[in-house]
Amino acid sequence: MKQVLLKLKESFISVLPVTVIVLILAATPLVDFTGTEVATFAVGAVFLIIGIALFNLGADLAMTPMGEHVGSGLTKSKKILVLLAVCFLMGVLITVAEPDLSVLAEQVSSVMNSTVLIVVVGVGVGVFLLLAVLKILLRKDLSAMLMFFYMALFALCALLIESGKNDFLAMCFDSGGVTTGPITVPFIMALGVGIATTIGGKNSNENSFGLVALCSIGPILAVTVLSIASNGELDPSSVIPTYTVASELNNFGMVLLETCKEVVIALSLIVAFFVVLQLTILKLPKEKIVQIIIGIAYTFVGLVIFLTAVKVGFMPIGLKLGKLLSENRVVLVAFGLVIGMIVVLAEPAIHVLNKQVEEVTGGAVTKRSMLIALCLGVGLAIALSMIRIIYGFSVLYYLIPGYLISLGLSFFVPKLYTAIAFDSGGVASGPLTSGFILPLAIGACSIISPSEVLSLAFGVVAMVAMIPLISIQSLGFRAIMAAKARNRIIMKRILSADDEQIINFAWDK
Repeated sequence: MKQVLLKLKESFISVLPVTVIVLILAATPLVDFTGTEVATFAVGAVFLIIGIALFNLGADLAMTPMGEHVGSGLTKSKKILVLLAVCFLMGVLITVAEPDLSVLAEQVSSVMNSTVLIVVVGVGVGVFLLLAVLKILLRKDLSAMLMFFYMALFALCALLIESGKNDFLAMCFDSGGVTTGPITVPFIMALGVGIATTIGGKNSNENSFGLVALCSIGPILAVTVLSIASNGELDPSSVIPTYTVASELNNFGMVLLETCKEVVIALSLIVAFFVVLQLTILKLPKEKIVQIIIGIAYTFVGLVIFLTAVKVGFMPIGLKLGKLLSENRVVLVAFGLVIGMIVVLAEPAIHVLNKQVEEVTGGAVTKRSMLIALCLGVGLAIALSMIRIIYGFSVLYYLIPGYLISLGLSFFVPKLYTAIAFDSGGVASGPLTSGFILPLAIGACSIISPSEVLSLAFGVVAMVAMIPLISIQSLGFRAIMAAKARNRIIMKRILSADDEQIINFAWDK
């Protein structure tokens, strides 16, 4: 019970700023919400707090231990081919069941077959999870792999533009963000920790990160290839959603059942893999299994509550808020900056990432410094996205220089920071980003440029995934500069001391 109360306190602190800002805005002349909409949003926030708390507790009790045991157990068994096969299948099946991906697929179903899109994205994640595990096993450099695959990605983007399908670009990059959702992130990160710690070595901490980073690239590459091959006719109005608070409340039962189904499918795939491995390889004691079962129950209840609250209370409010704020574009950009800085606090997987980072780095990278860097980065990302909607230019004007800077920083900071930064990008773009920020962008774009929603509103998830790469590596760069400055001061003091003082000091000793 004590753990539940602690998690409730943490999630309350996370969700409160988002709720307060939206409710304050609702009380101003800028926004015209009905009483039902305000009440639904407020109740949704309460359930959001409960959902995040239960999910985080479930992640601590089940998802993280399961990932670590699978990674370490398969690595200790020396059955590398089995490990790689399991990782590939796990990447495919878990991604196919990821709720965020289904939301994105529904938004673009008129221009691309949603089933094909989901399967292709799943294969992309599966292949790159396999490559990420090979990176750990073979002790390969993450920066070099990221450099190669991003070069390949932008080469494919050039082909996509050449084929006259520019409108698909933003959606392709968004697919990388939505696949690293609340179910996959804790498991994949823990899998990396389990494999890296079992192998050991002086770079085990660095090797434990980077799986999420690579798994975010796979979907972008896969969907870009799919877009080049697609023959779909673009219908701009088809990507503008029509949901409202009233419609979601009227269909509340269906929304709840659909959410339960999504979460059951996603969790059952992980559990099925774990059961097979437990019976064949892991052989964990009964106490561990009971803890994991309890954790899975918490995870299920927490995710159902969280996702239902997002679908009913947050997505419709985000869409309407975007439409209303589009009338005052300065306010729209300012709101994007502020809401971006605080919405990342409510992403469930962020807290899992921050805890693991602090543990693995031995406190060198604190949860507080990670949160500050992520908040500033995501706030800037959403503000820049709103500016792009207003002025109507390609997302590549942000992504190309952004990735050049982030990949360039990887040459000057410790590799651990690079791995953490690229993981953080995938984690920051979680369900609240796709469930509140993306509808906000779509709402604004549907008023400002209704014929370009696919190319302008989409891309905000990609921006949220990119900016933390720069902000967190900047933490590493600052740490290096500070350490060098301290060393210079120490050496200066040593060199400036006279010989007599040094001799006397040595004699006293």
